[in-house]
Amino acid sequence: MKNKEFNPKVQWTKFIIVLVLYLLFLYWVKSWWGLLVVPFIFDVYITKKIKWQWWKEAERPVKFVMSWVDALVFALVAVYFINQFFFQNYVIPSSSLEKSLLTGDYLFVSKVSYGPRIPQTPLTMPLTQHTLPVVECKSYIEWPHWDYRRVKGLGQVELNDIVVFNYPAGDTLCSDQRYQAMDYYQMCYGIGYQIYPERPNPDSLTAEQRIKYFNTIYEAGRQAILQNQAEYGEIITRPTDRRENYVKRCVGLPGQTLQIKDHIVYLDGQANKEPDNVQYSYKVRLKRHFTDEEMQEWGITMEELMDLNNYGYMQMTNQTAAALKQRKDIVDSIAIVTEASDLDIYPLNGNKHWTRDNYGPIWIPKRGESIVLTLDNIAVYERPIKVYEGNDLQIRDGKIFINGQETKEYTFKMDYYWMQGDNRHNSADSRYWGFVPEDHIVGKPIFIWWSSDPDRRGFSGVRWSRIGRIVDNIK
Repeated sequence: MKNKEFNPKVQWTKFIIVLVLYLLFLYWVKSWWGLLVVPFIFDVYITKKIKWQWWKEAERPVKFVMSWVDALVFALVAVYFINQFFFQNYVIPSSSLEKSLLTGDYLFVSKVSYGPRIPQTPLTMPLTQHTLPVVECKSYIEWPHWDYRRVKGLGQVELNDIVVFNYPAGDTLCSDQRYQAMDYYQMCYGIGYQIYPERPNPDSLTAEQRIKYFNTIYEAGRQAILQNQAEYGEIITRPTDRRENYVKRCVGLPGQTLQIKDHIVYLDGQANKEPDNVQYSYKVRLKRHFTDEEMQEWGITMEELMDLNNYGYMQMTNQTAAALKQRKDIVDSIAIVTEASDLDIYPLNGNKHWTRDNYGPIWIPKRGESIVLTLDNIAVYERPIKVYEGNDLQIRDGKIFINGQETKEYTFKMDYYWMQGDNRHNSADSRYWGFVPEDHIVGKPIFIWWSSDPDRRGFSGVRWSRIGRIVDNIK
């Protein structure tokens, strides 16, 4: 009687299929170290010298426990592999893309669209980004740390794509949970301005004096945080692929010159199309409160209603603003907010009096292209040169030194992108923390696989009409 567990023809067929698929994967990722695994694949299907499932012959308690361990390990490895190279789930946590993508939308994010990154911190717990739940400790080991490399994908980031990426300013943060969601650099400058409340007009300073002044502000804030660990915790860092995931719309590509004039984005002098559901803040005075039916009709969220009650303004689309203006029974007055601060705008270390609605012009770095560096523009490009591309940049005696050599220009090693939320007055985006390097790009949202309204519970909170919606169609 033939052994039903080992049919040579069937086993060789399985082995060849698995081997071909595995070799195609290695060719795709260009990592031939994976050939070391081939002898083990051969053993699993053909020689069977290693007892991979030895526990099946053990006593019942061991057999029961190991069967669950085997299933769990297989599931975790499969999830890690799929999430790393093919796709992952992402949930919209904030209103920065309202009303294009809503808080509570769950996205199917493709890694293949732009090409998956080879993991920079490969030893990490699947289904976590940077922190293990409950125990609140790091979910990854920083060694080994591999250099950035991206596998060839189906395409590149295109203008107006909605993109998932790692938060660029998330490289440094305070360990206390209350401050982890805050921009560490904004905190340093904010605290520094409190320490030096009487500050000179930057326009009255020379370029070199401005650089020294903003460095003083930043260092004062940083030292205040360092000296008050009871409040802020320790200052910690995160590698690129372990930083928070953000999702925004790409409104500027490498090599383009971007400028924002009266909240409209211009690229190389041409106005870029605004998203269909772009939102801005409006000052609103009501004659009466909105009913629940009116909130659903105009898509008004509880967060927006709280802003209205607390601050007298709310975010809304142009269509909603136009509709409300017609409702004289509800609205007493409505006008777009034009006031904006220039202190929290990128670059933080070189106030140019830009605001969220009037910004630039600014050239977006492109791989292989050079820019002339001056004391007037070094604040804009200092972070890409120092932090993202790993150079030592110093300014001494009015001169710029990169890696110890005086220089007047720099050639960029990576492409950079400009990302903004569709909720233009309520989005922490490139206007506040600058460029997104290509090594921070995670993937492209393909469709919404689930959507639930955080303001409503049960089946009434499920947004059935959004489920299955293609993100590329959200323009």
